[in-house]
Amino acid sequence: MLGVMFDCSRNAVMTVDTLKKYADILKKMGYDTIMLYIEDTYEIKGHPYFGHLRGKYTQEELKEMDKYCSDIGMELIPCIQTLAHLEAIFKWSDVYTNINDCDSILLASDENTYKLIDDMLCTLSKCFTSKKIHVGMDEAVNVGNGKYRALHGVEDRFDIINNHLHRVCEIASKYDLEPMIWSDMFCQLALNIEDQYDSADASKILEKADLPENVSLVYWDYYRTDYNHYVEHIKTNQMFNREVSFAGGAWAWKGLAPDNDFSMRTTKAALDACRDTGVENVIFTVWGDDGNECPKAAIFPSLMYAAEVYRGNNDMNIIKEKFQSIVGCSFDDFMLLDKLDWVDGEHTRDCMSKNFLYSDVFMGIWDYHCKLEYSDFYKEIAEKLSSVTNKGDYAFLFDCYKAFSDVLEIKATLGIETRKAYLENNKNEILNICKKMDEVCIRIDTFHDLYKKAWLAENKSFGYEIMDIRFGGLKQRITSCKKTPEQFVSAEIKNIPELEEPVLKKTNGVFWSRLVSAGRISMYL
Repeated sequence: MLGVMFDCSRNAVMTVDTLKKYADILKKMGYDTIMLYIEDTYEIKGHPYFGHLRGKYTQEELKEMDKYCSDIGMELIPCIQTLAHLEAIFKWSDVYTNINDCDSILLASDENTYKLIDDMLCTLSKCFTSKKIHVGMDEAVNVGNGKYRALHGVEDRFDIINNHLHRVCEIASKYDLEPMIWSDMFCQLALNIEDQYDSADASKILEKADLPENVSLVYWDYYRTDYNHYVEHIKTNQMFNREVSFAGGAWAWKGLAPDNDFSMRTTKAALDACRDTGVENVIFTVWGDDGNECPKAAIFPSLMYAAEVYRGNNDMNIIKEKFQSIVGCSFDDFMLLDKLDWVDGEHTRDCMSKNFLYSDVFMGIWDYHCKLEYSDFYKEIAEKLSSVTNKGDYAFLFDCYKAFSDVLEIKATLGIETRKAYLENNKNEILNICKKMDEVCIRIDTFHDLYKKAWLAENKSFGYEIMDIRFGGLKQRITSCKKTPEQFVSAEIKNIPELEEPVLKKTNGVFWSRLVSAGRISMYL
């Protein structure tokens, strides 16, 4: 199996037409499998709140996509959650709260939980030709620590999750399904480590390796470029004596810009390790961030690269030629989209462009990363994107990122310019900056329109309300901030307290909610 998994749960739900189009492209690249990651974004009869207002796929849509993939020789596999990552269903009061252990985790051992899971698997068994199904089970770090503990007391968390897995696999067998799971929780709990990547005595797994016979493991790892690291952890997974697949990452979840460069460097090391450890089933995940902001097409270069390296081709000239023939655009032109985060001329794991976009102009949460010359950097990126002549079917992509660069030409440095002018009491410069604030709002409007066009080129309209809120909040905040320095210059106010606060060098996080304010946006954040 050589597959790609598309995240259709973090706000952006790919349309049926997009799935068909991208299935054609992936088939030509050499893939034979697509996974749809759908936490609650699929219809279950009798569960109206499951995926309500989230753009969930109807059963008819699932069947249509499945038939299309089958007709072109692609296997479409549902990738769901049967333990954690179900926070969306718990938003609805008094609907599923009775089976909520804590956080986003289902209540293990409760029969109502297994009734819901039965309904999930029954539905999907009718909608997909494939007998394979990914049932999740990842990142349930607090399993057994909430309502479960209140009902049953303190129990070994590995036993809780393993017993739960046995129940889920029994239900899967009822529908002749072949379940696979993310392996991180089983490695962590069996080895008593904090992180699945921590080193430990892997032989401890043998003491707790009583997993269901019909389950296979998916070892996911998107972060390393070290071949030996992958070999070590693949072998650890293989100690469970179940089939092991590998899931790498096509990095679309840093922010608005993709990270094809890092994706390719991790892919090479991982695939070499898979080859040498006998792992043949490989999936490349296309996760979304806290808003699924990066268009999925933006990571086509890393998917093309992965498919070629999987088959033993490492020649970039050949890879680029194949990309041009399949996608209809230049590989190198697509790689320009990565560059929005390369502010110092080299790769960085930080999602600079997203952080500069949302970081508040007064609070300056991300300003310690910023330099005045970044304005020229984004102007140059915008010019390069403008010079792309053959956009093929992806004008929506290049036009969107060009508008994004236009915004960042002003917005990236707006905070440090504002603070500098204020602290120097340079009132003429303060007024010039206020004009920049007017101009960047105009550019935000243009970017918003083109970003929406890019979103709707791939996704259903559901979920875009989050982006409207973010863009609208960004523009309104800048408009509001502009009035304050104008009042300072006219002596209506004596000072601007926010600009007198020091810019500290510890990040508050890279999520939108942490970039726009140090205050509490949600009672849970």
